[in-house]
Amino acid sequence: MHFVEAKGILTGRGGFYGMNIYRGCTHGCIYCDSRSLCYRFTHPFEDVEVKRNAPELLEKALRAKRRPCMIGTGSMSDPYMHCEEKLRLTRRCLQIILENGFGASIQTKSDRILQDLDLLDKINRSAKCVVQMTLTTYDDALCRILEPNVCSTKRRIEVLKELQKRQIPTLVWLTPILPFLNDTEENITAILNECAEAGVKGVIDFGMGLTLRDGDREYYYAALDRHFPGMKERYISRYGNAYELPSPHAEELTEIFQRLCKKYGMLSRPEDCFRFARELPEREAQLSMW
Repeated sequence: MHFVEAKGILTGRGGFYGMNIYRGCTHGCIYCDSRSLCYRFTHPFEDVEVKRNAPELLEKALRAKRRPCMIGTGSMSDPYMHCEEKLRLTRRCLQIILENGFGASIQTKSDRILQDLDLLDKINRSAKCVVQMTLTTYDDALCRILEPNVCSTKRRIEVLKELQKRQIPTLVWLTPILPFLNDTEENITAILNECAEAGVKGVIDFGMGLTLRDGDREYYYAALDRHFPGMKERYISRYGNAYELPSPHAEELTEIFQRLCKKYGMLSRPEDCFRFARELPEREAQLSMW
């Protein structure tokens, strides 16, 4: 990793702002879109760029806001990757969010988020906290190939249940679904059943497939060659150089997804999930809601 002095930390406008404390990632997920050339990384992806002045920038920015809102993190780089273990910049930013009366919406794959459970609980009680957890592959052996340097799906489900005990609302990203690898009824059903048991508010799906851009396509195909010989050729034969790669079973899997979400009372439209994650209710409405 390497350190930089950032000029700003928040992006967005209106009632929701996002921040990325880190740039790059060490989780090693073979399908990661953030590797795409369009994001213009000037350093190796695993050489994580650390915005060491992020807490100071955040505090200054929040004090300048007229009204509290939700602050999101994790859309580009996981705030709980390995370097957070030592640096604790995410924790410092959460403390600032709490002290200034803002809400937090955090997207992660890591059980390290439980290190900050005390702060998440306090933010949720004083404003609102939403944790968004990515679950793609119920089978742990396959998960270790697809997402090699992060905790298993089973462990992430345990995290969701710990958050449920604290009444901290959660969303799940059921994406990407990789053609010929995890695009099965058994996988989708197992994950959604666990989501229901963990009291997940909503599940985000973008059509039961994945997207590949220049940069992440090459990384993904190299991983397929290592772990699934012949699979790259199967992809190229079916999809060519396409950006969107829907599963051959997308229609059936989407029907299962929608049916189970409806059965369990979970949000299933991305726009509804995003609205829940990004809207901070008025104080009076918030008190009645919780």
